Amino acid sequence: MKNYWSFFMTLLVVFSACDSKIVDKKRSTNNIIIPNEEVFQTVSLLGDSLFTKIDSTSQSMQIKNLQEAEKQYLEDPTLENLIWIGRREAYLSRYDLAIRTFTKAINEFPEAFEPLRHRGHRYVSIRKFDEAIRDFQNAADLMAGTPIQIEQDGMPNKLNIPLSNVQFNVWYHLGLAHYLKREWDEALEAYKNCMEVSVNDDLKIATLDWYYMTLLKLGRTDDAQELLVQVNSKMDIIENDAYFKRLLMYKGEFQPEKLLNVDSEASDQKLQYVTQGYGLGNYYLSKGDTSMAQSIFQNVIKTGYWSAFGYIASEMELAKLKDE
Repeated sequence: MKNYWSFFMTLLVVFSACDSKIVDKKRSTNNIIIPNEEVFQTVSLLGDSLFTKIDSTSQSMQIKNLQEAEKQYLEDPTLENLIWIGRREAYLSRYDLAIRTFTKAINEFPEAFEPLRHRGHRYVSIRKFDEAIRDFQNAADLMAGTPIQIEQDGMPNKLNIPLSNVQFNVWYHLGLAHYLKREWDEALEAYKNCMEVSVNDDLKIATLDWYYMTLLKLGRTDDAQELLVQVNSKMDIIENDAYFKRLLMYKGEFQPEKLLNVDSEASDQKLQYVTQGYGLGNYYLSKGDTSMAQSIFQNVIKTGYWSAFGYIASEMELAKLKDE
């Protein structure tokens, strides 16, 4: 009985400490990550419940990186360190925790546009497009006139060269959120702005791909084809090879049937399969081959890689086809 009472008092002290303002200021979100536990994240555009389950073996390094981010924030509670916690949580697909962390950052640093960029991104991941659009628009207002700000990679490319910038990510994901809502005019305007901050070939390719597809959705085929003049086989592509191949396919320089020559079951190729799969499905959709497009979109859904943009876009197309 004495041991039980001692244990109870210990718990009481811990809970009281967690409620204190001092502890709250030093912590991000009091995160609890339990390996192999399925945690609900959102509902897909097709009505399916989507869950996250963290594998302590295959994701051990990502868990360790999150723990290190938490430690760094405890030692130095800066905006940058707080954002890294949220980014690390998102890499583990715990978008619920990431959004909570970015919300904390937004509340504590209301003049900063960086946490709005990251929370908006994760709102897209969980299909909350209106919330994402609001965050990106607020970020765009705050960052107006600021110099290009390189964004460090949490999952570096093969050359370990950060290619992205915050301004690009705001406009790119704003365009995506509008695209996924089928708001083509608004998406187009965002991609026009995005092109202005696409400062290397990788960023240009990523922007041009969605820009091209948006023009097709608007029925502006000639404008879409004119856009492809900017794409050529000599471009220096480090990480956006999937988008590059899609654009070469649109130009007629890459065979459609070769686009999905990747293993959809292999973890290191699944994202490429999903990305290229949506592009190929949309290609057939633009040609009027609804049956082929639908088949490809369904294959994308079978991968289970539900956080990928190509997956979400495939959901959007299948939902639209279902309603027709």
